[in-house]
Amino acid sequence: MIAVVDYGVGNLYSLTCSLRHIGADCIVTNDEQMLRDADRIILPGVGAFDDAANKLRSLKMDQLLSELVIKKGKPLMGICLGMQLLFEQSLEFGVHQGLGFIGGTIRPLSDALTNQAKVPHMGWNSLAFVKANDPLLQETKEGDFVYYVHSYYATDCESSLVATSNYCGVQVPGVVRHANVCGTQFHPEKSGEIGLRMLHVFAAEKD
Repeated sequence: MIAVVDYGVGNLYSLTCSLRHIGADCIVTNDEQMLRDADRIILPGVGAFDDAANKLRSLKMDQLLSELVIKKGKPLMGICLGMQLLFEQSLEFGVHQGLGFIGGTIRPLSDALTNQAKVPHMGWNSLAFVKANDPLLQETKEGDFVYYVHSYYATDCESSLVATSNYCGVQVPGVVRHANVCGTQFHPEKSGEIGLRMLHVFAAEKD
């Protein structure tokens, strides 16, 4: 069973439809016991970092996720803003604390781009592998295209990089992992067959 965390942020319908399409047993929930009973957890997210982080804290999901994921080793996958929340902090309109599961900082993409480049980074982009043997990539080929929509990106996270995408000269972390915690900056539920394969791998991945 995959528990998709419901904390008021994220396109839950598209994600759950994709999970059910690949045959994964899933539930959308913020219930503590259901999250404890789940085999693995997905943290989705769209919108502003601080708002999402505050909603997690108000539900005490930050504490629960820390217990389940860090102390007990339950597999967790963050998607888009959900991936950014896995990091230590974000510089989106101030300095905001993340979950701290992965070392690094979320920074404005505009700070690294030329004036001609558009923000958000939106659309299809290809993946370049950094750690080709990562389990999440086992059904993906280098160069496969995935779908991005984001204005901020992870930095200072070289040890956690699994795959990147080049956007106007900036190497955007597309897939990251630290132990049992992984994340995708792109939306696998919007990335066609490639995204479905990645969700399938996560759903079936051995602990």
